[in-house]
Amino acid sequence: MAGIDTNDTSTPEPHCAACDAVCCRMTVVLQEGDDVAEHLTDYSAAGQQVMARDEFGWCVAVDPAGGGCSIYSSRPDVCRRFRMGGPYCIAIREDYSCRNARGIPLEML
Repeated sequence: MAGIDTNDTSTPEPHCAACDAVCCRMTVVLQEGDDVAEHLTDYSAAGQQVMARDEFGWCVAVDPAGGGCSIYSSRPDVCRRFRMGGPYCIAIREDYSCRNARGIPLEML
């Protein structure tokens, strides 16, 4: 078939819209200079200002319709530094896949 490299064994670049890993459920500690609306923030048990989470543990800035960030242009610095498809992203996806591949644990009777 023309245009298809059958020898290409690379995996496609990860994309957030097709991902159900947990990076958007991680604690995002806000830094001085982050310009996030107060109603989107909370405080951790240690007193750090963090991105608030919804009842399922997801960052409140995640757009439920598209899965992207609803405050992308003003997202926190730590989110700006998180590189989609980077080593940390890949590690989170692999860990998530491994945990979910285990299935439902069987109980010993």
